[in-house]
Amino acid sequence: MSVQGEIRERTGIDIREPKHYQVIMHNDDFTSMDFVVEILQGIFHKDEIEAVHLMMKVHESGSAAVGTYPRDIAVTKVQNATARAREAGFPFRMTVEAM
Repeated sequence: MSVQGEIRERTGIDIREPKHYQVIMHNDDFTSMDFVVEILQGIFHKDEIEAVHLMMKVHESGSAAVGTYPRDIAVTKVQNATARAREAGFPFRMTVEAM
């Protein structure tokens, strides 16, 4: 039975995964290799072998993606790494790029 004047509304819920961003680490001639490995382990939760591998990739090729995260997490990790670098006196640089 239908009520006169009844309006039926379709509600579709479109749930999407958040867009992901790559964190790119850039090489410089001043930041120590040990510091880079420390950042990769402490902030990006890489084990020692993976951290050393990524550090060498950055050193040899000039930059490397070190992780993929939702935007807020990527930005926070970069901010934390940059703050630690400045405290230690390094010009260490990372960027966040949309995938």
